[in-house]
Amino acid sequence: MRAEFDRQLRQGVPPDGADSRVERTVDIVRQTSTTDGWNGVLWSRLTPETADAAIAEQVRHFGAAGVEFEWKLYDYDEPADLGKRLLAAGFVPEPTEALMVTEVERMTGDVPLPEGVTLRPVRDAADVGLMADVHARAFGTDATRLHHRIAEQLADGTDTMVAVLAMAGDEPVCAARMECYPGTDFVGLWGGGTVAAWRGRGIYRALIAYRARVAAERGYRYLQVDASDDSRPILHRLGFAQLATTTPYVHGT
Repeated sequence: MRAEFDRQLRQGVPPDGADSRVERTVDIVRQTSTTDGWNGVLWSRLTPETADAAIAEQVRHFGAAGVEFEWKLYDYDEPADLGKRLLAAGFVPEPTEALMVTEVERMTGDVPLPEGVTLRPVRDAADVGLMADVHARAFGTDATRLHHRIAEQLADGTDTMVAVLAMAGDEPVCAARMECYPGTDFVGLWGGGTVAAWRGRGIYRALIAYRARVAAERGYRYLQVDASDDSRPILHRLGFAQLATTTPYVHGT
């Protein structure tokens, strides 16, 4: 499973938007996008002899583009001290996450929602605003960049991003999205933040099921999540398997 994840989503993944491009060399796969898009290194095959030069080249490349970028480091990547080399080159690590995967069909069942809560797809600018609002409330972080990115993805017409809101009347209480990767067996689940007053009531699980049903309709086989420490035990109970850990190393412009 991890080998397929590497082959399909790290080495062979398509660009995630109309303004993005994926570039591949013998030892690096990277995506270059806009300021609001995702920029970074998806996969590497380095040695102690080649690692420092490859890191310096990525710093030069994304620096010339004027964008912050991320080196997506997995715990099985080589060389074993790659994380230390990234730190020495000025990267800052963000919290480590668990790479978790399960089969789509295992997650498609109906999940009861709390009384008064309904799910609806994100379709327009007003919905994007609600999604950004609930993200900021749930995670306590600024959602401006997410707002811009979701709006761009809705506008580009590629239909590779699916977003959903959980509404308690007129109040958004949870939001999540799914990134489809055409030509692969995988979709990625992102977000799923629930505001504090509504946690522990099955809404997060219901949004997984909603997205799994869409993935099944589109013929995908696996759901993939980069899980935080909060969501990892929930996903484990639901049947997701942990394949590795991953740490985003971020470098500014």
